[in-house]
Amino acid sequence: MKLANISNIHHSAYRCRDAEQTRWFYEDILGLKLKAALVLDEISGTDLPREYMHLFFEMPDGNFIAFFDEPNNASPENFEHKDGLDLHLAFQIDNREDLEAWKKKIKDARIKCFGPIDHGFVHSIYMYDPNGIQVEITCVDDNYEQIMDAKEKEVRNQFIEWTRRTREQKEKIFGSDELDRREVSKWL
Repeated sequence: MKLANISNIHHSAYRCRDAEQTRWFYEDILGLKLKAALVLDEISGTDLPREYMHLFFEMPDGNFIAFFDEPNNASPENFEHKDGLDLHLAFQIDNREDLEAWKKKIKDARIKCFGPIDHGFVHSIYMYDPNGIQVEITCVDDNYEQIMDAKEKEVRNQFIEWTRRTREQKEKIFGSDELDRREVSKWL
């Protein structure tokens, strides 16, 4: 039997401090459609009791951004600003003119926003949602396809060179056994 290809992300899910506060940001500010809010009383796939709300915001392409509002096991530390290299959401818009309009809307809502930043292939603005997640709104540059096609041609060499430059440092931090693992069961 041939295994079907993964076609898209159905949803990406995160913890939220408060469902209504999160709804305000993603629906009222970013304009995403609140599609579903499920109140559940056990962890999915188990019989472990745990009450939470699972809410879904629909993207124009049919994919979702989802959140869990579960106050019984939450702490203020869960909602401190995450480093953007650890976690961020990037939403795409059509052009830089729209990017400036989004920046104005975000600032008018009294949300700190910085940028646009020119990354050489996209321009982006950044802010944090109420849950400490960095949110990026980005638009691709006119030469985006050419840049990405050129990067694809060198991607394997970039991996080899990066691994050569960073492997020793990572072995000191994580150990070579951890870096050589290729079985998910070993991580469980």
